[in-house]
Amino acid sequence: MKLSNHSTSRVRLFPFAVAVFTVTMVAALAGAGVGAATPTAARTGGPIAIQATLGGAATGRIVIAGSIGDWGTARSVDRNGNPDDSGNYVKVTLRKGTFEFDSTALNRKTTDPHPQVSSDVTCSVSVRGSAPVTLLKGTGLYRGITGTVHATLSFTGVGGRYQTGAKKGQCRQGGEKPLVMIGAVTGRGTVRFSS
Repeated sequence: MKLSNHSTSRVRLFPFAVAVFTVTMVAALAGAGVGAATPTAARTGGPIAIQATLGGAATGRIVIAGSIGDWGTARSVDRNGNPDDSGNYVKVTLRKGTFEFDSTALNRKTTDPHPQVSSDVTCSVSVRGSAPVTLLKGTGLYRGITGTVHATLSFTGVGGRYQTGAKKGQCRQGGEKPLVMIGAVTGRGTVRFSS
């Protein structure tokens, strides 16, 4: 995800959260499902629900329920499928195949977030952003996948302070890793499969 730096501390943690979201969303889409999905169920298409937890790693976990019940890993990539922590695409690798989703709209929506809660005194922020993501480039059981999921990113975190220099005691700026972060990605949508 491509985010700009902001001048106030309330949005300084968000760029990191969005980058983690991109990876986590992929992992979430990859790690979804409880139990094995039948080929018939996965190929018929229909409604899906996703839920993922954000962490500080480059990959995340996701659960997909509904017409897809599968799990695996996810990785932020560029348009050509090359690993890219700020890419607008996410490669989802599941047990029964792979696919990507295009998160360009969500990235755009969360570039300039409007926090629900923030504090320059405590260097903390809580934000939320929603936009559609599209699914594409399926392989294996997910060959021919298309569809849209309306995804919501929620994130709450506390950032660090400068320990030395002219900014000593101020909240750290930019997309640096926060001291603590908890986030979630949820979404609902519909998938289809072409023959």
